[in-house]
Amino acid sequence: MNGLNVSPSPHRVTSLSTTKVMAAVIAALFPAAVMGCIYFGMRAAVVLIVTIASAVIFEFLFNLVTKKEQTVSDLSAVVTGLLLGMNLPATVPLYIPIIGSFIAIVIVKQLFGGIGQNFANPAIAARIVLMVSFTQEMTKWVVPYWYQNGTSAADAITGATPLAAAWLDNGTSMVSPFTWQEMLFGVTGGCIGETCALALIIGGLFLIIIKVISPVTPLAFIGSFGLLTLIYTGSSVLTVYHILAGGLMIGAFFMATDYATTPLTNKGKLIFGIGCGVITFVIRHFGSFPEGVSFSILLMNLLTPYIDRLTRTSPLGAKKAKEGN
Repeated sequence: MNGLNVSPSPHRVTSLSTTKVMAAVIAALFPAAVMGCIYFGMRAAVVLIVTIASAVIFEFLFNLVTKKEQTVSDLSAVVTGLLLGMNLPATVPLYIPIIGSFIAIVIVKQLFGGIGQNFANPAIAARIVLMVSFTQEMTKWVVPYWYQNGTSAADAITGATPLAAAWLDNGTSMVSPFTWQEMLFGVTGGCIGETCALALIIGGLFLIIIKVISPVTPLAFIGSFGLLTLIYTGSSVLTVYHILAGGLMIGAFFMATDYATTPLTNKGKLIFGIGCGVITFVIRHFGSFPEGVSFSILLMNLLTPYIDRLTRTSPLGAKKAKEGN
């Protein structure tokens, strides 16, 4: 019995490491990131590079100053920077992604204990802070420049996102100004990595197939949102339009499936996904913001501990202790 170590669960050892999981997520995000750079030009690539680089630097400096073990090599900072960059317009001044990376890495992630200890998805929290703090810069959208008769990236035509364009001037009814093909391939205004729904779906399916994420949360998120939208609008065309528009795909596949901030059990993941779908629906159709994905995920992140408590499983054969024993 010499050398026997007793430690908390889990006890099963696999070859799947944090670095491998993050590398898989990066690979899954790569198609959508590339399409964003194709649609919005070199400016989009610069924003992504600055966001990723600043996220890695802030993590390195924080660990250095606090004398903690360096965690840059686990690629989690790269994933956070990439996700944040893909949730920004290509037109933002470069100080904005740097501020966003600081918020995501230092405040939301490292000050709460580092990877696995953060209470919310760092990229989501940073995006919301940036949206509230720099509203004008964060809502300046451009239509893909090559789609507008070859206009240069610097002179790209400003346009509304599909969600903003869907509402008529009276603010009470909706239309679908873009075809489903345009929505699927992403030739619309929007954030760098959210417009090409096809690339995001491919990336999400890749993560599901290799079992990095569970399909429960994305299906519950998209399904509940789609069902409520269909009931509310009575239009299958508008329902598909809303599912493909905005940040629903990148949120459902890549942000609502974060290991640290989402429930552990399948029942919990189902509740989490449905909650995200309902909140997104309410904000999009009744709120002042045309988009609600980020807010819905953040709110459900805060509820994750309670969902885990509600859906926790009991050990096989366990019996509830009687009072007084």
